Amino acid sequence: MSGNSLSDKIKGTVNKSKGEVKDQVGNATDNTKLQAEGKKDKLKGEIQEKIGQIKESHEER
Repeated sequence: MSGNSLSDKIKGTVNKSKGEVKDQVGNATDNTKLQAEGKKDKLKGEIQEKIGQIKESHEER
């Protein structure tokens, strides 16, 4: 696994975690804008993780 695919996976995990916190805080405070930001960050993180997985699978070949 190269640093590039690992970096994508780590960034993805961080964004998903950050998004989850924003989503939960937005939900608790009835802040729909913060909830939307959280959902966007979670999606961004999921995409980054997938990119890391794809890069890793291509590196193994």
